[in-house]
Amino acid sequence: MPFPTFLAIDIGTGTQDVYLLRAGLSPENGYKLVAPSPTLVIRDQIQRATRAREAILLTGVTMGGGPCAWAAEAHVRAGLRLCATPNAARTLNDDLEVVEHELGIRIVSDDEASRLQDVTRIQLRDFDWDALRAAFAAVGHDLRPSAVGVAVFDHGAAPPGVSDRQFRFDYLEARIRQANRLSAFAYRAGEVPASLTRLQAIVDSADILDAPLVVMDTAPAAVLGALLDPGVSRQLRQMVVNIGNFHTLAFRLGPRGIEGVFEHHTGLLTQQRLETYLSAFADGSLMHQDVFGDRGHGALVLDPTPLPLDSIDGRPVVTGPRRSLLQGSSLQPCFAAPFGDMMLTGCFGLLQAMSELLPEATQAIRSSLAHEAHDRAPWDAED
Repeated sequence: MPFPTFLAIDIGTGTQDVYLLRAGLSPENGYKLVAPSPTLVIRDQIQRATRAREAILLTGVTMGGGPCAWAAEAHVRAGLRLCATPNAARTLNDDLEVVEHELGIRIVSDDEASRLQDVTRIQLRDFDWDALRAAFAAVGHDLRPSAVGVAVFDHGAAPPGVSDRQFRFDYLEARIRQANRLSAFAYRAGEVPASLTRLQAIVDSADILDAPLVVMDTAPAAVLGALLDPGVSRQLRQMVVNIGNFHTLAFRLGPRGIEGVFEHHTGLLTQQRLETYLSAFADGSLMHQDVFGDRGHGALVLDPTPLPLDSIDGRPVVTGPRRSLLQGSSLQPCFAAPFGDMMLTGCFGLLQAMSELLPEATQAIRSSLAHEAHDRAPWDAED
C-alpha cells in the first residue's frame, strides 16, 4: 500500500506555495513548488487582452484581488469593455453597486454570460486542481492526496457601510475569544462561516476533490508553521510576526494560548514604524486605535503581562516574503525556517491545522512533522 500524502497550498499575493507531505518520510523529502500566485496569473491574462484591445468577460468565483483587480480597472480606464458575473465581480469589491457604478464594470448573470460573444473569457479562481495535477504529472507524479489544505487571506464580506479593516479585525478577535488557538482559523469544508467568501470560494472550486478539504487564513497558518522551527518551539512565550506582501500580522503566544494579535498593511510600514508597534505590543501598551487610526486593521492585547524582547528567548520570530523589513533591526529578530524552508512556513502550519481538524490524518501528519517516521530512504517509499 502507498503511504498517504497530504497536499498543502498557501496562496499569497506574490506566490502560491505548494507542498506535498509524504507520510513515512521526513518533511525535507516532501515535494514542493513555488509558483506565481493566481492573482498574478489572472493579471497577465487581463493585460494581454488589454494590449490586444479585446473585450473581457470575468467568470468563476471570488478570489484574491490586488494585481488582477488593478489590471481589470486599468482595462476599463483604457476604454475597453469588461463584464463580470456576480461571484467573479466580488473579487473587485464585495459591493456590486460599487463594481458597476464606480468601477464601470457591467454585471451579467451566468445565463447572459453564456450567450456573450466576441469576448475573451477569463475564469477567476484561487484553487485550480487541474493545473496542480498537471504540474505534478509533468514530473511523473500522479497527485492523489489523502487530504488537501488551502490557505488564503480573507477580509470577509463586510456589510455596506462597514469598514473591511474593522470587519476583518472583529472576526480575528471573535475567533480568538471563541477558541484560543491558531487552528481556530482553519475550517473543514462545509463549516466555513458565510462571511468568509474567499474561503467558501475555495470550497466551491474544490468540489471535484475526492479527499477531505481544510481551508485556513494565511497569516495564522504562517505563524503556526513558524512554531515548528526548533529554535522557536522551545520558547515558553513568543511573538511571531508574519510580514506578507500586503499584510503584516503578529501574534503573542503563551502557555494559555493567544495573548494578543496585531495586524497592519505592510506597504504602510517602515522598519522603525514596525519596531515601534512591536515594542508596544510586547509591553502590552498597544491600543486598537493606534493601529486602526494609522490605516491598519487593529490590535488586541488579552494578556498585558510584558513580553521581554531584550532576552535571547524573547526576540520576535519573523517569517513571510517581506521579512527583510526587519533585517538588521534593533529587535534582533529570529528568522524562522521550519524544515529549512521559509517559503513553506504557511504550508507546514496548514498541515499542523489539518492534523487537528482531520482525526484520520492526525497520526500520519504529526509523526512526519516530528521526524518520527523517516527511517526509510525516499527512493524506498511507495508513491
